[in-house]
Amino acid sequence: MAASGFSPLLWDLAARQAWRRLRRRLRAGPAYRWRYTGRTPERVLIAPPDLRHADPAIAREIYHGRFLLAGHLVETGGQSPFHMDVRNQAWLEALHGFRWLRHLHAAQTELAAANARALVSDWIGLYGRRIAGIAWNPAVTARRIIAWLQHSAVVLQGADLAFYRQYLKLLAIQVRYLRSIAAEMPDGEERLRARIAIAFAALSLPSSASALNSATRNLSAELERQILPDGGHVSRNPCAVIELLADLLPLRQTYANQAQSPPDALVGAVERMLPALRFFRHRDGSLARFNGMGITIHDRVAAILRYDDTGGAPLSHAPHSGYERLTMGSTTIIADTAAPPPPELSSMAHAGCLSFELSSGRHQFIVNCGTDSFGSETFRPLARATAAHSTATVADTSQARFALPAGWDDWVGTPLIGGPRKVTCERIDSTGKLGFVASHDGYVPRFGIVHERELVLMQEGTMVRGTDRFRRPDGRRPNGAAIAVRFHLHPDIDLYRDNEGLLILSGDATDTWVFTCREVQPVVEESIFFAAVAGPCRSRQIVLHLDAADLQEIHWQLVRTHSILDMPS
Repeated sequence: MAASGFSPLLWDLAARQAWRRLRRRLRAGPAYRWRYTGRTPERVLIAPPDLRHADPAIAREIYHGRFLLAGHLVETGGQSPFHMDVRNQAWLEALHGFRWLRHLHAAQTELAAANARALVSDWIGLYGRRIAGIAWNPAVTARRIIAWLQHSAVVLQGADLAFYRQYLKLLAIQVRYLRSIAAEMPDGEERLRARIAIAFAALSLPSSASALNSATRNLSAELERQILPDGGHVSRNPCAVIELLADLLPLRQTYANQAQSPPDALVGAVERMLPALRFFRHRDGSLARFNGMGITIHDRVAAILRYDDTGGAPLSHAPHSGYERLTMGSTTIIADTAAPPPPELSSMAHAGCLSFELSSGRHQFIVNCGTDSFGSETFRPLARATAAHSTATVADTSQARFALPAGWDDWVGTPLIGGPRKVTCERIDSTGKLGFVASHDGYVPRFGIVHERELVLMQEGTMVRGTDRFRRPDGRRPNGAAIAVRFHLHPDIDLYRDNEGLLILSGDATDTWVFTCREVQPVVEESIFFAAVAGPCRSRQIVLHLDAADLQEIHWQLVRTHSILDMPS
């Protein structure tokens, strides 16, 4: 793919990234290093709570040198993991982020405490003297600061005075370094987490009133900018909501524990984000797979939602985040009805505008393929493609581009380029009917085609009616183009044809749906579900094939039958 078609955008992103790298290199050099030295804190005043699930069994694995991080297992064979030559970037980031300390903390044994102290000592000896490499990536540093504060009790249990002072000294250096560089981090979740880490440090370590006020002010500004009025995150990634809440809730509690009033921006953000988390949640507890969401960690969701005292049903409309939720009876539909986020925030975004997921009771029927959260990077482009979503593709292409020319990924990451710019959505909310009519222009530049989808949930949640329309921007008949309207099925759903040739989707004997289309014969094709707990697995999809020149509108429906005996004859 040539870069010429969108080179101004790429050059702008590359220039900003080059400037950040230069500034970071300068700040890590000897001319700046002296700024990070200073007074060593006397002690940790308070250890913030950690909402992430901890497992003492993992502490035993770590003791025996087996580090399963970011889905990748490394066996150290008695060596320190920090001495290992590992090329897996995600594993290294997880190792240096130290969130795994929570498992050692949960073990509540002297052996686990000694192991934690030894591992931290290894890191300090290898990486504490020079600010460089992945260990001092600002995003990794922010996660490490939070982990070192949250689990300081287990690290410092039984420590001698020399290690105690060294630990606190390195904490202070990391906080000063992060404070100096946070404003220059790329926009998005990690910059906000850096502000969270600095606020944690201002509360947990002896700090001046001015340092706490500055940390609170910067945190508030970032929260107001990144957390949308409906509680979603500017990246449009549901995963960002749960990950940030896992840090923001303990931070709110830490303000209270230190007899400090949490800033209004923090309180407001949390109160908006908790309903947003429930907005994306299916009845089985899984979060809808849009724009980077992969495997749902159910224990974390449950731990976070214990703090949700808002009560009532989830929001039905998230206009700022760009999603619709339809709930009637035991049926839930969640749909993406907005343009992708800005390029700098779109490294995880998907080309899935107008895609939807449908769940019935405890079963998920129609899904997006999701993201393999811990697997090979080679699957990411496939998971982000329009064809991996339950929506329409034109000429087997995606609504947007994310495969960049060779060498560009190192500079700008994997932004989503050239996606839909004009997305409209009108909600339908009448007696006995919930739905929306939405359209996007992602295929206009290449094919002159606007895709419009009307989706209605009715009859107490037992019928879903959908209409997909394809037209030129001026409303005229489009030129010929092969279109495929896809409905990806969850791997747990059985799919077969009955004696009448109808497609039957079965979750169990009491939860069965029938798929039909008036104009096109549905076909069944292979699919891949990337967001399975055990990694990508085979699945199936229902596909409606048509040519835009011959057929500009198709009507399909899903009808629920409560048992196989109730199926239409």
